[in-house]
Formats: sequence, structure tokens, C-alpha cells
Amino acid sequence: MPTNNDGVMIILSSPSGAGKTTLVNLLSELKNFEISISHTTRQPRLNEKPDKDYYFVTEEKFKRLIKNEEFLEYAKVFDNFYGTTRTPVIDKLDKGKNVLFDIDWQGADQIKNKRLDYKLVTFFILPPSKEILFKRLSNRDMKDKLIAEERMKQFSRDVLHWINYDYVVINENLDKCYLKINDLIQAEINNGSKDYDPEFVRSHVEKLTT
Repeated sequence: MPTNNDGVMIILSSPSGAGKTTLVNLLSELKNFEISISHTTRQPRLNEKPDKDYYFVTEEKFKRLIKNEEFLEYAKVFDNFYGTTRTPVIDKLDKGKNVLFDIDWQGADQIKNKRLDYKLVTFFILPPSKEILFKRLSNRDMKDKLIAEERMKQFSRDVLHWINYDYVVINENLDKCYLKINDLIQAEINNGSKDYDPEFVRSHVEKLTT
């Protein structure tokens, strides 16, 4: 049964390449913050460690977890499944840990719709411009450029979901973005005042979508 001593659920979402995973890793270094480790059917990337970065599973096992209703949220992104199992998250929250989620808008919507009895704070991370995002996504390798072009098409769709988040933060400078998110999280936890300008955010989104 949830109590006032429970942890807080903190979701970070973003279009691919905007920096949410790096920000989640930085926030996880704070006292009493832990990352929710997701299951995925995709192959590990360079330097990713199984059971630390992700639980890498077969599509068959993932679908079995869906059938058994073990996921708090799941989604198919770029032809691979990603999902968060419910029990480890609830265990962390009940122990007073603040749980960080590195998930897309589909997963965020599912968690919000679950209406769990734990405080939830959601962030949508945006790049300073589409040009900078493309540079972040692509290297000199032509394969990377082709992937980047596909991700940019998806960006135009993903960015429309910013309106469903509590806060939108622009990742122009990683350190400043991290401090901004941390300040907002602490304000939410401690019921403090928040330095946040919704009109500036709305103006920035308009620039990205025109």
C-alpha cells in the first residue's frame, strides 16, 4: 500500500537523439534515484551490458511477458519491443526510491493511464534545432546518415506529444539541461517553487515544427 514515504516516478522521453538516456544516467547518480531497467528485443549496442543497461530477451519471451500482463508499459519502436515490468518498479517505490524511466511517449501514456498511487513527474526533452539533432544522429558513415534521415521523419511525429508532459526541457547544453531537470524534480518532491516558462516552450516547439 503506497505511503507518503514512497518514491516518485520520473519519466524522461524525447525524440531519438535528444539526449534522454544520457540525462537519465546523470540523474541516477543522485542519492535515492534508480533507473528502471527495460526489457528489449533488440541487439545490444557497443558497450551496453546485459541486465545493467537492458534485459535483452527474445521476441518470444517478450510476448510471453505481455500475455502474462507483467508489463507496466511496453511499445514497439523502430521494429523492436521495449517494456518495463511492473514488480521491480513497485518494489523500488515502496522502498522510497525515486525511479527514473527512459521511455518513449507510448510508454509514458501507458504509465499515466495506469493511475498508480505514486507521484509521477514527466519530462519531454527537445533538441535546440532540427539541424543540431541531425548532426547528433549522423556521422560520416552513409549508413548512419540513412538511419538519421529515418529518425528525423519520426521526430516530426514524436515532437507532437510534448503537450502531454508536465515539463518540456531543451537540451542545448547538457549540464544546464541536467540542472534544470534536477531543480524541477526537487521542486516537485519538496513542493517548492518552479522556474518554468510554458510560453517559451510553446514558441520553441513551433520553431521545430514549421
